[in-house]
Amino acid sequence: MTDAKRYQPFYPLNREGDSFEAARAVVLPVPYEGTVCYGKGTGQGPAALCAASGFMEDYDEVLGLCPCEVGIHTLPPLTLSEKPENVARAVQQEVSRILDAGKFPLVIGGEHSISVGVFRALNQKYPGVGVVQFDAHTDLRQSYQGSAWSHACVMARIREDARDVLQLGIRSTSAEEVLSVRESGIGDSIGFMHQIRSGFFDWRKRIDSLPTRVFVTFDLDAFDLSVIRATGTPEPGGLTWTEADEILAYIFAHKEVVGCDVMELCGDSVPCAYSAARLVYRMIGRALCRPS
Repeated sequence: MTDAKRYQPFYPLNREGDSFEAARAVVLPVPYEGTVCYGKGTGQGPAALCAASGFMEDYDEVLGLCPCEVGIHTLPPLTLSEKPENVARAVQQEVSRILDAGKFPLVIGGEHSISVGVFRALNQKYPGVGVVQFDAHTDLRQSYQGSAWSHACVMARIREDARDVLQLGIRSTSAEEVLSVRESGIGDSIGFMHQIRSGFFDWRKRIDSLPTRVFVTFDLDAFDLSVIRATGTPEPGGLTWTEADEILAYIFAHKEVVGCDVMELCGDSVPCAYSAARLVYRMIGRALCRPS
């Protein structure tokens, strides 16, 4: 069981007095790692991220403003040790509560299987919401290690209900997934990292084709190891901080992002936790703040 005291409000993700009612953004920590198959520690990721956020400056030099001024409230951790399908349902219920209160949800994990619940809540609130996945892996297996709800199956589950999906930063997939992609004809929605870097995959055009409202799910292994290496299944050759920020800036400028999540941080690295906290903070700023 995770110690809830480790999730006390941290500045600047929280400021004193940022109650749930007053905040426009609500952060939901979900320290769940029930299907991890390689590196352990994502259950400690949310606590590490929240702790690191207390050492950031509240001013974002790129946005030219203080995102915390919109009001950011961090909920107590949703601590669950059940089967991943039950975790997804619990996350869906909690995110729906946040949405019903008129707040912007940002979920921090924990393993990537959690994102199914986030998506389902958003899709219920905004039918037909588009999905942008940042990830090293396609995560399109129908089942992995005996579970259809494994973190390796998250996009297979999301694609069952999502019509418009864009997968970016991919550089690891299985023969099984490649065959499935070919048979289903979804290959043009998957941006492999080498194709993005060569210019062959036009991510701006793909983003433009998505619905107005989108959900951004960010597995931190999308980053290159020089940015974040404390993640469950790391892969070399990923996005730099600048590359990821450029794509995110375009998404937030051209689409209405209605919710985000940041997943798969292992809580054993101060630099990686700090980078993840900066990512969360800037996402909130891009979503809710408009430069004057």
